Amino acid sequence: MWRPVLTGADAAYFRELALAMPPACRTSDAERPSAQVQAEALEAFTDAIVRRALTAPLRSSGRDTPSDRWLAALTGPDPACPDVPELRAELERWYAAVTAAEGATRVCFRLLEPTAEPSAEPHDQWRVELALQAADDPSLYVPAATVWGGVTGLPGHPERDLLAGLGRAVRLYPELERALRVPEPSELTLDTAGAFAFLRQAAPLLQAAGFGVQLPRWAGRTRLGLKMTTRTKKQSAATSQGFGMADLVDFRVDLAVGGQTISEEELAELARLKVPLVRMRGQWVELDDRQLKAALRALEGSRTGEASAADLLRRIVQGDDEELPLLEVDADGVLGDLLSGQAERRLAPLATPAGLDATLRPYQERGLAWLNFLSELGLGGVLADDMGLGKTITTLALLVHERAAAAGPDVEPTLLVCPMSLIGNWQREAARFAPALRVYVHHGSARDAAGIGRADLVITTYGTAYRDLATLKEHRWRRVVCDEAQAIKNSGTLQARAVRSIPAASRIALTGTPVENHLAELWSIMEFANPGLLGPRARFRTRFQEPIEARQDEQAARALRRATGPFILRRLKTDKSIITDLPEKLEVKEWCALTTEQATLYQAVVDDMLGKIDDSEGIERRGLVLSAMAKLKQVCNHPAHLLKDGSHLSGRSGKLTRLEQLSEEILEEGEKALLFTQYAEFGTLLQPYLAQRLGRPVLFLHGGLPKKTRDRMVDRFQNDPEPALFVLSLKAAGVGLNLTAASHVIHVDRWWNPAVEDQATDRAFRIGQRKNVQVRKLICAGTLEERVDEMIERKKALAERVVGTGEDWLTDLSTEELREVFRLSAEGVG
Repeated sequence: MWRPVLTGADAAYFRELALAMPPACRTSDAERPSAQVQAEALEAFTDAIVRRALTAPLRSSGRDTPSDRWLAALTGPDPACPDVPELRAELERWYAAVTAAEGATRVCFRLLEPTAEPSAEPHDQWRVELALQAADDPSLYVPAATVWGGVTGLPGHPERDLLAGLGRAVRLYPELERALRVPEPSELTLDTAGAFAFLRQAAPLLQAAGFGVQLPRWAGRTRLGLKMTTRTKKQSAATSQGFGMADLVDFRVDLAVGGQTISEEELAELARLKVPLVRMRGQWVELDDRQLKAALRALEGSRTGEASAADLLRRIVQGDDEELPLLEVDADGVLGDLLSGQAERRLAPLATPAGLDATLRPYQERGLAWLNFLSELGLGGVLADDMGLGKTITTLALLVHERAAAAGPDVEPTLLVCPMSLIGNWQREAARFAPALRVYVHHGSARDAAGIGRADLVITTYGTAYRDLATLKEHRWRRVVCDEAQAIKNSGTLQARAVRSIPAASRIALTGTPVENHLAELWSIMEFANPGLLGPRARFRTRFQEPIEARQDEQAARALRRATGPFILRRLKTDKSIITDLPEKLEVKEWCALTTEQATLYQAVVDDMLGKIDDSEGIERRGLVLSAMAKLKQVCNHPAHLLKDGSHLSGRSGKLTRLEQLSEEILEEGEKALLFTQYAEFGTLLQPYLAQRLGRPVLFLHGGLPKKTRDRMVDRFQNDPEPALFVLSLKAAGVGLNLTAASHVIHVDRWWNPAVEDQATDRAFRIGQRKNVQVRKLICAGTLEERVDEMIERKKALAERVVGTGEDWLTDLSTEELREVFRLSAEGVG
């Protein structure tokens, strides 16, 4: 809370008040009032200090002192306040003292179970232990009983902090008032219903308000749910050969708690007790009325029988009842391998097929077996291996394997849809590793649909697939493969709809980033691979997307991993159990200072754009926010990038100066580097400037180059001693290129999407790289680049679970939040 600082007699008066306890608290121990009264007195006392300060000018000394002038400025008609050194110094001392003590401790609430076996009677007691916790070290936990005993070791004033915290907490948790009826409260006793209310209602409120809350380990985890047991009906179903998703499977559904099934009699007893927390077989379970009703409904329905493997799979993945989740599946045979999510590990690896001019690595052989396993079942999959692990050659190996295993000479063709920039890569890889495959490229003005019927592999682009959809739907496809499947991450685009509508026996999505910005992208890719398996998009949003993205619901995240795990194969290069011959990747951030010219331009953009943003809303506001970010990033790159005036570059940008230094060091070491920029127009400035300054050839790849020119550039960089620097437009070069000649990657400006930046980095950090790769990200200190980088770091935990981060989330910030993000601080100016 803000408190004015006074000088002279007023300062002495308030200092004396601040050090004194409220009158209600200054009695003998025997007469001490309740904690509630003490807390209210503390609050009233604080308010009195503020009121006293605001009315202090009425008691002015009559002299023209700094204190009098300051108080007059606060309460009088003229707000002008002169810069008084003595007053400034005292304010700074006061601020330092307050901020040092503020937030040193926080009140903590710990829920403790009954010590004895419950009898379901009202006297079963739960306890909420009150305590203080050090804010900077939560392991320093001191129960309230110890605090009242005069414990030392906690900063600040423990007794007063405990009282003040409890006074604030009682507003959120009125039940706490019972514990505050004594002078030195240490715990609150609850019955079972009260404990359940604390778990479900009070605990989240208190946590959100900054209080510490400690719950039993089982809280929110041990639930009543369903366990499904399935058994194949014939011995031949032990392998995928001869077993299809249309085959019938026996199933049984039981109620379960913590992995243990419970009987109808036990459920009936639970319903009779009508208590929300029950202890079953040694563990506590949260059980509300809705779950009980759902459990009783489950008992009334069909619990045993037979169904097709496809129907059971859909039921298992989508779930039946949100109140009664499917907790466990016990399946045997092929279905058990699939649902385990470990099919890649369970299946026997497929050896490198004859006709593939390469030797697959062990993890690629397992990936081939996994793809073949899904194909035989008529299911689709998402091969989401880290970039550089060889998704292309694994897919080609599958086609070669199927052709060798086919009974007849002809196999229905596979349609591969990819970005235009990757057509040449697929052609070269197929010719190199699978020369016997008949490849037809259905793209360009000379395309002829007659070539489709003579091919094993038909390669086309997303744009062509949309334009020639009617032609492609006329053919029978063994499968459709989408490379860089993030191209269909938006399920509503015409291209995504077109690709999904092409009929095929199975589908494969290839992507190193199945989720870039939000979980709806995962639904779109899964909807391509296995249409309808995850249910409608609206249900996916309410069941998974909103709980995970908005509330970080770990239970929903586990359910999503269980639902999608059987159909997604994800291996990382950094996992030494996958691949052992890749070097290390070292990532560092390079902090750059703005020049005075940059700082002036930066502030001018902020002042201009914030006013426009504040007066706008909706789509217009989002557009202005993105425009402001683009302009500020351009200023951070170089003034000439924003002004576009063709002026000279030298000495005007702190970031460019650091880039020159790094480039010189890399060249002196005899190594090569990739320089990524989000802006092709900035690349056109960098390439000639660096070539002239360093006296060495510098290449520049951007989206406007013809394919043959791009290929020549890549070949020259990979095989010639020079050039050693390669400037690349991030969008044009973020996928599909192998540039392992580089052992350095520099991100000149930030895309603010870790997935996109990692894709670019992996042009160098991939199979074939023999050196350690150093990745540097240039960031202008004290600007939005630093603050957005901090925000991304805080979001990474969620990104690593299932969600990535893009740029659009920044447009949802309020104007005040944007003002803080855009703010230019003094340390950012060199």
